[in-house]
Amino acid sequence: MSAANWLVLLGGIAAITFVNWWFFRAGRTPVAATAAPTGGPQEVVVAVRGGYEPGSIRVRAGQPVRLVFDRQEDASCSEEVVFPDFGVRKFLPPFARTPVEFTPDKPGTYEFTCGMSMLRGRLVVE
Repeated sequence: MSAANWLVLLGGIAAITFVNWWFFRAGRTPVAATAAPTGGPQEVVVAVRGGYEPGSIRVRAGQPVRLVFDRQEDASCSEEVVFPDFGVRKFLPPFARTPVEFTPDKPGTYEFTCGMSMLRGRLVVE
């Protein structure tokens, strides 16, 4: 192989490595929020803008939860939110607030993602 071929090969490997790091390993510290007790469901507003903010949400088990997803973009990846452990899949219209309601019964840590599993968040049920 020529030197040019080696450069192209190394450049491709570097690009693949960077993309995987960016989406799956980047040192993004998730902002955490705890749902405040109110008379109704535990409620947290989640901004959707290239990710979820807060990225980690704490709630109490056995009490209804209302997560209001405020989608502030029109990127195709963020058009859906999925809570696989709760059987919840909800379309998020761009530049709108969409409530997602369910009741987590068991304590644990549950992941939520976009429809393509590129954006990730965490629901901690205590």
